[in-house]
Amino acid sequence: MRQLIPALFLFSSLFLLFTFLSIYPLPLSLPFPFSALFPPPHAGSYKLVFILAGQSNMAGRGPLSSDSDPYDQYSPHLSVLRLNQWLHWETAREPMHYDIDVNKTCGVGPGLVFAKSVLQKVHSSYGEVVIGLVPCAVGGTKIEKWTKGLGLYDSAVKRAKAAVEAKRGGGRIEALLWYQGETDTINFDDAEVYAEKMETLIRNFRADLGLPHLPVIQVALASGEGNYTGIVRAAQKGIQLHNVRTVDAYGLPLLNDNLHLNTEAQIRLGHMLAQSYLSLLDELNSTPRP
Repeated sequence: MRQLIPALFLFSSLFLLFTFLSIYPLPLSLPFPFSALFPPPHAGSYKLVFILAGQSNMAGRGPLSSDSDPYDQYSPHLSVLRLNQWLHWETAREPMHYDIDVNKTCGVGPGLVFAKSVLQKVHSSYGEVVIGLVPCAVGGTKIEKWTKGLGLYDSAVKRAKAAVEAKRGGGRIEALLWYQGETDTINFDDAEVYAEKMETLIRNFRADLGLPHLPVIQVALASGEGNYTGIVRAAQKGIQLHNVRTVDAYGLPLLNDNLHLNTEAQIRLGHMLAQSYLSLLDELNSTPRP
């Protein structure tokens, strides 16, 4: 019996370690998908799925600091999952894009705060709900890099479809959250055609996902890399496609680089995105069906 005690202790320790890693994954890209062996709670549940796409301010550059989040607004929640690079569900935590935007140092973005804010509302209205986030944003990418047929767009569509497959628990794609455009403010020609490219992107996502009325919540820029931020912001705010809403990030506090939102701003933006989505959802639910 005494010989079994060390073995049992080792097994219990390894089990607790792997369980912890499946719920609170390390902020780096591991060579093996531990989430496949030790899926988190609710991994097999039906999910409300949200696509997080765009560039660095969606991926998140806010410093991870408890001082900037005194109420644990971006702490993990067992009913909020993220689809990792291996297409496995794991408990969502910041940095949300640690294995997607791999060439940059990621931090706090708006995704997790958004999901927890939405979860509060839909839990009270619909009971038990699981939210699945699909991170797809990559820093420094112009909108032309999101053209259909190129890697970023095709990967986002592939990941979104995988998120709702029955073998992963099934689900429904609720909305595309989009924050991008800072890089398109550098050249006048890019800024001038932004509206056309954005409308094409929305139509392509809706067609390729088979969701002609897919809600899109986009963020009007808080900053830009060039002199044509005003043109891109006007383009974003002028899009008139149905089920498209714009949240204006202008005036939210930035990091010292005057480009990226700080952690406080990302928390505020997450709530703003949630409010916009929930308002659109109420509007859609109140519209009489033919």
